[in-house]
Formats: sequence, structure tokens, C-alpha cells
Amino acid sequence: MKAAVIAEAGAPWVLADREVPEAGPNDVLVRIRACGICGTDVWMAGGTLSFHEFPLILGHEGVGEVVAVGDGVTSRKVGDRVGVPMAQKVCGVCDFCRQRRPLSFVSAVNCVNSRLTGVNVNGGFAEYLAADANGTVLLPDGISYEDAAPTLCAGYTVWAALRKAGPRPGARIAVVGVGGLGHLAIQYAKAAGYHVTAVTRTPGKHDLARRLGADVVVADGAALKEAGGADVLLHTASSHAAVVDAMAGLRPWGKVVVMGVATDEMLLPAGPLAFQGYEVVGSAHNGMEYLVEALDLVASGAVRPMVDLFPKERVGEAYQAASTGRARFKAVVTF
Repeated sequence: MKAAVIAEAGAPWVLADREVPEAGPNDVLVRIRACGICGTDVWMAGGTLSFHEFPLILGHEGVGEVVAVGDGVTSRKVGDRVGVPMAQKVCGVCDFCRQRRPLSFVSAVNCVNSRLTGVNVNGGFAEYLAADANGTVLLPDGISYEDAAPTLCAGYTVWAALRKAGPRPGARIAVVGVGGLGHLAIQYAKAAGYHVTAVTRTPGKHDLARRLGADVVVADGAALKEAGGADVLLHTASSHAAVVDAMAGLRPWGKVVVMGVATDEMLLPAGPLAFQGYEVVGSAHNGMEYLVEALDLVASGAVRPMVDLFPKERVGEAYQAASTGRARFKAVVTF
């Protein structure tokens, strides 16, 4: 099979020949049709994050169809259209797993022997991928592989964050950052019926944010406050400072949901946290049921990822577009 292989940190993504994996017990073999590039992939490729020795086959936004099933598999069959998200399997016996928490990013971080797609086992930037059957998700009818791929992480992330915030009916949602996560967060929040304010300092994104469904677009926290404020701030930005600034427009008892990860320090204002009753919560995936919901919303047409498509022969170009911010907004490689 052909796979995108990274020889060492900072090396280019090169299409190379690799053996087709086998579906072991409880596994399925998936013929990958598309895989999106996530910010985590970029950080791992550059060596900023390290979970496995090079060479690497990354990718945790892989989607395709099941072409073989291993012994013991009853939940999937040949022909099923599936996605393979990052948190594929936990060990089930360590101290953390004994708590019987939902399979999520928190499980991935805390289980001592988790199986993480494209992180500590080979990922979806290949023509075939063997995965635990129960770590896959069935794709709904009507969703294309190109739209399903970015939903497996980016869409999953923002929808799970909104659900974790639990805003009341009629609440005002602010999305800080209009990028790979933010362009989806605006759409999901609008599809759920909320008033949505986009916060971005990039003038060229204002019209786009409105087309995506934002009721109001502002540049900073002061303007957010003047526009009526927000009950929930969804942190999708590549700058923690931008989110802290946006907190100036947060209403009393408001929530900041952190899902975006940046390299600057997040220095929170202690006074408003205490005197306004603010909550700052972290969120990442939070359970497969939210991925199912996120996929269904895309399949319905209420949400549409914006993707730049690259055939596998241009995988190196796709990585460059994602790592430099040239992709608008998700780079998806087709296989």
C-alpha cells in the first residue's frame, strides 16, 4: 500500500510503500478514502509533541470502508463506512480504566496503555488501516468521506465543547478564532439555535464568519461586550491572549471552554474569575456519542467543513498548507 511516512522530526511527508496491515482479533481493516490533517499532526511531525519514535504514519481523521474483519468482531461488517478517531482503545485494567469512564481524549491521556490512532500506532495517512472495531464510528448516510474526515477531530472537538458548556436556551455563544476549529464552531452553535458572535482580529474573515452563520462579528473583548456579551466563550484560537482579551465581553457566570491549544501562556484575570463567577473548563472529545451527533449534523447539511483537497500524491503539499496556515480551513488528503 501507499502511506505518507515521516522519517524524522521536521522531515517532509513522503509517499512510500508499506505492507498492508492485517485485521487482528477484534480489529477491522479499513480501506482509507480520506484523512484530514490536524494541528496535532503538525506538532508531532515537527517534533513539538512526541509519543512514538520516527518513522511515523500520522492521521486520526481517517475514514473509509471496512474490507476485512478479525476474529471476534460482531459490531462491524465488510462494507461498513467508518471513521477511526484518535482514542481507539484503552487497556481496561489500569487504575484509570477501572473507573469505567467514557472513551475520550481524557482516556487517551490517562490510560497507561491506550491505543491512539496516528499517535502511538499507525494512522490514517495510508491506503489501509487496522483498528479496533469498537474504536470506529459508523458514518451516517449522506455524508461524504471528504466532509466526514475533518469532523472526526475538529468537528468532534467543537461540538463536544459546546455540549459540555451546556448553555441554556437563548444563550449567547462567542467563538474566538475563525480557523480550522472556529469555522466549524460557528456553524455548530448556529445549528443548535444559539446567537453566535465571532471574535477575530483578521478583517478578511469578517464576511466569511457572517456567511458561516455568525450574527455578529467583532475584533476583541471590548467590542464583544458592547455587542451584548456572551454566556459562553469557545476557545478555538491559536492565541490564549486573544481568549483572555475576549473575556472582557463575558457575562456574569459565563464559561470559557478551552479546546484550542497555543504556545503562549494563558494568564487568567483573577478578579473577574472570582467576582463574576466565571468558569474555565477544558474539553476534548468527551465521548463517542458527541462524535455521532457531530457527524449527523454534517450529514444533515446544517454544518459543512471547509476543506482543501489533496490527492495522496500531493501529501507533502497538503502538510505544508496545513502547517503554514494556507489551507482554508482543513487540508484533507484523499486515498
